Amino acid sequence: MQKYDVVVIGGGAAGIVAAISAKQKGRSVLIAERMPRLGKKILATGSGRCNFLAEKLDSSFYNKEARETTESVFRRFGREDMLRFFGELGLAYYSEDGRFFPVTDQSSSVLGVLEMELRRLQILSECHCEITGIESLSEGFRLISKSGKSIACSRAILCGGGKSYPALGSDGNAFTLAQKLGHRIIEPVPSTVPLIVKDPWCHALQGQRIQAVVTARVGGEKIASAPGELLFTKYGLSGTAILDVSEAISIAIHRDHAPDVSVSVDLVPFLGREELKEELSRRLAKGIRAEGLILGLLPQKFSMPLSQLLLEGNVERIVERLKNQEFRIDGTRGWNEAEFTAGGVDLAEVDAETLESKLRKGLYLAGEILNVQGARGGYNLAWAWASGTVAGMNA
Repeated sequence: MQKYDVVVIGGGAAGIVAAISAKQKGRSVLIAERMPRLGKKILATGSGRCNFLAEKLDSSFYNKEARETTESVFRRFGREDMLRFFGELGLAYYSEDGRFFPVTDQSSSVLGVLEMELRRLQILSECHCEITGIESLSEGFRLISKSGKSIACSRAILCGGGKSYPALGSDGNAFTLAQKLGHRIIEPVPSTVPLIVKDPWCHALQGQRIQAVVTARVGGEKIASAPGELLFTKYGLSGTAILDVSEAISIAIHRDHAPDVSVSVDLVPFLGREELKEELSRRLAKGIRAEGLILGLLPQKFSMPLSQLLLEGNVERIVERLKNQEFRIDGTRGWNEAEFTAGGVDLAEVDAETLESKLRKGLYLAGEILNVQGARGGYNLAWAWASGTVAGMNA
């Protein structure tokens, strides 16, 4: 049976840097990865450009339950440390709209410099190695692969990811491993995910994009709000504004089983209610009717779902609809379309300073397997870099 100081389970973003960090401490390290290659999910980030970090990085960009832990981890490996780390690896980067990208605009450049460092440090990796069992020994762990192979280690770092994009390697198996060692899992739900809406508007406006402000509500109470792009699809709603409120909606639907979940949309956020009322009244006074009332304010495609209202010419009702169009949410799209996972190993069971399990000495956890959910814009990758490094330096 092979024996290592540290085995990293999962060769994604967190796993790769965890291995580098542990090797720099003089440990013998193996990365066990179930996919044919390391870092497949890195290649898909940022639409292939890899937005690998945000200019402003602090705990306020993460779910409330994670703020103490993220603050602690970022104190040990923060934004400047991450930029220095990638700079020393040879990655040239630039900043755009508060986000960092490689100058090549290719995710493969980020993965490439990480792989080059793995080779330089002679870190071993074994692909097609899915760890399905983990047993505590008197000193360390015995890991069992799907093929039946056993691997012994003094310390293990669980970096198997969440459940989003299972085709890229995150299938939820890491949660099962954590549970086998006694950890509680906060129910994982799809996050940063399009929404299912059965509404005639979605059919009539399929493919239409506008800038809007979206407010999510449960039982009429506001739970989240975001400006950005709104995209109407054949199944419902998508776009950046929807993705930014989807975590709260997904938790309400899938975890809390809330019966009344909706979004209200401000279709013309560039005009206040009184300004819009004055503009519509001015047009009516000039004899403009029907679809001419929204010409220049919204794409003409909107005249279809608004036709009856525009024919009536009731300014108050038109203003209400344009500033507060409501859609009942019937569900979310699945894991294949979710960018991130909300939920994971309960942070109360993990040391916030070292990321070592409080239940099993020698077990460390990093990345998306933990109940840490960041905003879009490089925050989840930042957590992967930081948590992987901290777990690796302590393992």
